[in-house]
Amino acid sequence: MHPSISRFDPRAIIVAGALAAMTLASPPALAQQGPPADFTAIVKQQTPAVVAITTKQRVEEQDLAQSLPDDLPFREFFRRYYQNRPGPQPQQERQALGSGFVIGADGHIVTNNHVVEDADEIHVVFNDKTTVPARLVGRDPATDIAVLKVDPRPDMAVVNWGDSDAAEPGSWVIAIGSPFGLGGTVTVGVVSARSRDIHSGPYDDYIQTDASINRGNSGGPLFNARGEVIGVNTAIFSPAGINIGIGFAVPSRTARAVADQLIRTGRVERGYVGLRLQEITPAIAEALGRKSSEGVLVASVEPDGPAAKAGVRTGDVITRFEGKEVESGRALSRTVAGTKPGTEARMTVIRNGSSQDLMVTIGLRPEEQTPRTAALESPESGKRLGLALSPIPEAARGATEPGARHFGRPGPARRAR
Repeated sequence: MHPSISRFDPRAIIVAGALAAMTLASPPALAQQGPPADFTAIVKQQTPAVVAITTKQRVEEQDLAQSLPDDLPFREFFRRYYQNRPGPQPQQERQALGSGFVIGADGHIVTNNHVVEDADEIHVVFNDKTTVPARLVGRDPATDIAVLKVDPRPDMAVVNWGDSDAAEPGSWVIAIGSPFGLGGTVTVGVVSARSRDIHSGPYDDYIQTDASINRGNSGGPLFNARGEVIGVNTAIFSPAGINIGIGFAVPSRTARAVADQLIRTGRVERGYVGLRLQEITPAIAEALGRKSSEGVLVASVEPDGPAAKAGVRTGDVITRFEGKEVESGRALSRTVAGTKPGTEARMTVIRNGSSQDLMVTIGLRPEEQTPRTAALESPESGKRLGLALSPIPEAARGATEPGARHFGRPGPARRAR
């Protein structure tokens, strides 16, 4: 006889109760959010503040030989042609194109350093096709940021800076610029990743995006879905010089700080402590008798530098700086560089198994020590960084591969100029 539905069955109650409990314990489903209808409102509002930048540079033909692209067919033939011509070398005019955006009604414009570097003439083309001359306020090769100045215009449109730290992977972004001279071009994508190191400089901390960025986009703005600038489009990863969906932008956190300094003083002042650092791999941690690989190892201390005066020693492991955990040598280098010279900073180190705090007075990095690339140089040659990666000390050398990590280019990352 089959039991009826109304028949009392204790097992049914137990099962039902368990199912109810499972239902109550299940996490709430994520809200389904569709893409916005379009970005026309943001584009209409922000495009007038985006400009094209044209530059002219006069170079001798011998200099042209050094600037020929590596992948140019018959490059060696043209190189020898330019270099071996007898007599005075005539000057040639070289033109370049980039993008930028207005950050103040007083006429200040942000772009990339590589767009205006060594330019003899700089002009800005506004959205209404008006072309005006611009002067260089200052530039910072280390972050590839430059600031220009034009005479103020009536009702000049300006952009607002956004918070690049709030831009999560997957969030919408809009790039506006002049790729290949096509002014006012709009492309849309998402933040693909953050804190990318493309080995173009010591302070690499790029936003990666799949919004299409091409030659001529360099220096243009990367907007979030609220129409705020969260990045300055700078480079693309491409084997052929065209976009394949991997672009990089300097985060607004960096670009804004650099631009503000350039406007105030015409140069960028960076903090300096005089250390060479080595990332701690599991093998190095084991050699040092440490259970974890957190922090960074001090490979050498510059004599009479700020760190030496504070008592930092070779072999110390730096775990915290100003109360924040040290994630990597590169991250610590960026933090120190962004600290105002003269500031007293607390540095936590592990020495002989014991933790201790040292107070370091941040020094001013001399201009001649500002590195142009992140390529690692040996301690005996080249310029020292305020913080640099270096071969490991003898104490840990036996347990790992020789030498520190080298920051050579892993692939064809190109400026988007």
